[in-house]
This record gives sequence, C-alpha cells and structure tokens, in this order.
Amino acid sequence: MISLAFFKPEEHLSGVSYCLDDNQLRFTASALQALQNIEKRDDHDAYPVTILENNVPVGFFVLDFGKDKFELTDNENSVLVRSLSVNPEMQGRGIGKTAMIQVDDFVRENFKHCNEIVLAVNQKNDSAYHIYLKAGYVYDGKTRIGRSGPQYLMYKKL
Repeated sequence: MISLAFFKPEEHLSGVSYCLDDNQLRFTASALQALQNIEKRDDHDAYPVTILENNVPVGFFVLDFGKDKFELTDNENSVLVRSLSVNPEMQGRGIGKTAMIQVDDFVRENFKHCNEIVLAVNQKNDSAYHIYLKAGYVYDGKTRIGRSGPQYLMYKKL
C-alpha cells in the first residue's frame, strides 16, 4: 500500500538516500540534494514528503509554497511539486503515479488554503510526463526553459 507522510529524518533518511543515475539526475534532484537545498535556503515554505510502501520509504518529493511557483502560475493558493523521485529498485511498479494521485488528498488535508498543484516536467522526460497525465495533471500548452531544456508546465485544480 502506497501512502504519503511528511519527511521525518530519523525514520525516513536512510530509505530516501538511494542513488539516481545520471539520466534521472538531469531531470530531478535526489532526495538528499532537495533536503540540502531546503536547509541552505532556510526554507520554511518547503515541505519534504516521503512516499511509503507498507510504511517503508520508497520515494520522495517536495511541496513548495515559495516564490518559485509563480514561474508556473499566478495563483497565490497553489503549491509546486518538485524533486519527485522513486528508488530505482522500486521503479516501474506505479509508485510515482499512485503518489501523484494521492498528493491531492494529502494537500487538501494538510494545507486547507491550497487549491492548485503545479509542476514542471522536462519535455525529454517522457515517462514522467505520462505519469502526470495519468494522475490527472493538465498540460495546456505552456512551457518554460529549465536547467536541462524545455519543460511542460502542468497543473491540477483541487
């Protein structure tokens, strides 16, 4: 069973310390890199989330309420999903898709003011793009240039 929980270093750190290959690192940060970025920026608007399978950490992402989301939306009540990854040993089992479907309820339960989830996905990251589509995210033609090339800007209204 897949579930989401706020990241707890003492319980989740070892489980999200998996290595991503160079191809995956072109498109996303590792969990450790994302946690370092949050710590470096002393970011109180970013919430790390652990993806659990039967209470064992298997993936990670960040819910970011900071200013970066305004590159994707004008909505002050939105949240940016960033740095999504799944342990490479667990990929291909639908964990990422299930997590992105569950993020709706997780956000509704924990951030009552939030009414939209936004994200950017590299146009060359075809598998992630299709996961987001299957999870109900919408691409309406907006793009931007990211660190590894053009990105689709996607959203889901809550």
